[in-house]
Amino acid sequence: MLQQNAAMTSRHSKLIEQACRQLEAAGPPPDLAALAATAGLSRWHFQRLFTAAIGVSPKRYAMAQRKRRLENALGNAASVTDAIYAAGYPASSSAYRDLLQHGLRPRQMRRGGDGESIRYANARSSLGTVLVAASARGICMVEFGDAAAMPARLRARFPRAQLESADQQLHDLVKVVVTLIDDPQQHSDLPLDIRGTAFQLRVWRALTRIPAGQTLSYAALARSIGAPTSARAVARACASNHIAVLVPCHRVVASDGALTGYKWGIERKRRLLRKEQAAGHTQVVR
Repeated sequence: MLQQNAAMTSRHSKLIEQACRQLEAAGPPPDLAALAATAGLSRWHFQRLFTAAIGVSPKRYAMAQRKRRLENALGNAASVTDAIYAAGYPASSSAYRDLLQHGLRPRQMRRGGDGESIRYANARSSLGTVLVAASARGICMVEFGDAAAMPARLRARFPRAQLESADQQLHDLVKVVVTLIDDPQQHSDLPLDIRGTAFQLRVWRALTRIPAGQTLSYAALARSIGAPTSARAVARACASNHIAVLVPCHRVVASDGALTGYKWGIERKRRLLRKEQAAGHTQVVR
């Protein structure tokens, strides 16, 4: 029976991944009936499985992917209208509505977000040089690395935004970020500007609720967001995080407690967890 259940779970995971690829493709997305037929399941069963695995319905997932395609296309399209229809929108009104949720108009997006100002600064921490960048809405990037390479990373993340050296307000935020890196038991409700797909946002927000001194496995994190079969997708979302420490993807480990990939290096992950363990035993929730 256990083997049968495991085989069924594996089959369902593959079907959901296949459906995600269909929904991510350019052009009008397949409707629920078509997705369910391809999977060989009823519409009700397929919708239930997809929502449990991904955290949003197929329709919501398709909408998030369409919005992502539009944001990517606006930088190179000959016109806003071309980008809107190439992304799969049936009308320009829905495209404007999606982008205005982030405070940007499509013409600003087409120019690479040059209507947006991003302030940034480098600082030294116990884990090396750290870049902290913030928009008007909050901290949008915290990255470790070589100081000389930081401007290029920031530019790649925000291709045509107006980049500005830190003002005093950001310098104050940077000091708090460094304090949190050096002493993760400190608590601070810093404003965050977290950007990603609908699923990534669910994962990243869940990460911010993991207390210092506790770790979760990828499977446990997937269960915590109501997507118990999406451990792989959760791992990909963790690897795509751009806000180190404040969105603590270092607190996610393998089911046996082993340290797995960390985009800023396993040694930094180990040192962050050791700092947290120094104040209390770290428990792995599997």
